[in-house]
Amino acid sequence: MYNDPFISSPSQHPDEVARPAAVSLFELNSMVRAALTHTLRDYYWIVAEISELRVASNGHCYMELVQKDEYSGGLVAKARANIWRQNYPMLSSLFLRVTGQRLDAGMKVMLGVTITFHELYGYSLNVIDIEPSYTLGDLARQRQEILRQLEEDGVLELNKELPLPRVIRNVAIVSSASAAGYGDFCNQLQQSGFFFNVKLFAAVMQGDKVEQSILSALDKVLADDEDWDVVVIIRGGGASTDLHGFDTYLLAATVAQFPIPVLTGIGHERDDTVIDLVANTRLKTPTAVAAFLIDSRQNEVGQLQFLIQRLQQSVEQRLLQERNRVDALNRDIRYGASVVTEKEKGQFQQLVHRFELSSSRYASSQREKLLRLRSRLEILTDRNLQMAHHELQPYEARIHTAVRNLFLAYHHKHDMLERSIQLASPERIYAMGFSIASCQGRVVKSARQLKPGDVLLTTFQNGCVTSIVDGDSQNT
Repeated sequence: MYNDPFISSPSQHPDEVARPAAVSLFELNSMVRAALTHTLRDYYWIVAEISELRVASNGHCYMELVQKDEYSGGLVAKARANIWRQNYPMLSSLFLRVTGQRLDAGMKVMLGVTITFHELYGYSLNVIDIEPSYTLGDLARQRQEILRQLEEDGVLELNKELPLPRVIRNVAIVSSASAAGYGDFCNQLQQSGFFFNVKLFAAVMQGDKVEQSILSALDKVLADDEDWDVVVIIRGGGASTDLHGFDTYLLAATVAQFPIPVLTGIGHERDDTVIDLVANTRLKTPTAVAAFLIDSRQNEVGQLQFLIQRLQQSVEQRLLQERNRVDALNRDIRYGASVVTEKEKGQFQQLVHRFELSSSRYASSQREKLLRLRSRLEILTDRNLQMAHHELQPYEARIHTAVRNLFLAYHHKHDMLERSIQLASPERIYAMGFSIASCQGRVVKSARQLKPGDVLLTTFQNGCVTSIVDGDSQNT
């Protein structure tokens, strides 16, 4: 039995100050170990959140378990826990098979533990069993509850339904200027060779101020004069507990209802936050977001090059078709012109032939009339002379003179008619410098028959000339 350290020994003088009886640290730890061994059960089921988890190369799993205040979120308890290598493969595979997720930090789990206390290493828990049905833990259940509430509110898929611009050029970035993920993101865009108009809207990306800081940055994006194509929320990797600020209802609801498509690249590939689930496009990391933007521009450039090639081919094909059409039109025009020329020439020759035939017929008829008149005149003259010879014997000389004069007059008239016939012939008309004008196969007798644009065929003694009327026939 140990002595009370604050009770004085009887041998001490009353005036002397009582000194406590001291024990060694090892003795104290041994007493604590003995008390725990005799007081507590061998086995307990506990509920706790995994704040840290590490699997060593020797196969042992080392964890840090915590409990948070229900209202403030502050830590109220902490303990080390171990899953030895003979148990870890079995327990981790059981948890993965039931829950579909690997055992990891940020999960709230139900564990079967034994309590150990070592004089050198202190208090720890040995995990010998796990209850997978307890799922992912308090934070995971909070995320599920937030998602359920967003779905009930009808806003869960709103940002996902926004179409991404075909060409993403103007990018609003919500991140911390000192974050490694932000630097990697910007460097990758700069090295791509494409121009991106980027602007940082600084926000706190770790700690208790994450929610309010990101909400403020999103408000600034909307208030900015720039017409942003997308909003990018990026943060580099870290402990899973550092991402709890991204799992709030207010932040998730704001991102879900944001009028601009939101792209997220938060943490590592394994990390999954609520705003990742409501954003338009969720990428694994900040560099993955940059790669997505670059790929989008490359695809658009490829599409543009393809369209340019198709346009060039279409233009070349159309030019070839038009060239062939023009060639065909030229052939048609040449053929039509030759046909028209031959037709007009034939019509003119017909007119000339008709004119010559009419002139010849007229001259013949006039000659026949003259001959008939002459014959009648001779007959009448002979008859009259015979009759008058007897009756007008005395006047023979005078009558002879009168008949001779009359004959000369008729002879002169005959010469004049014959000369008129000669002057009226086409050959005489052409030889005197005159010409015959025709339009559309008809002889033009008056300028009033013509109008501007008519093709006029003028025939001369030694050829034809084609002309186009360009004046007003009314004033000709």
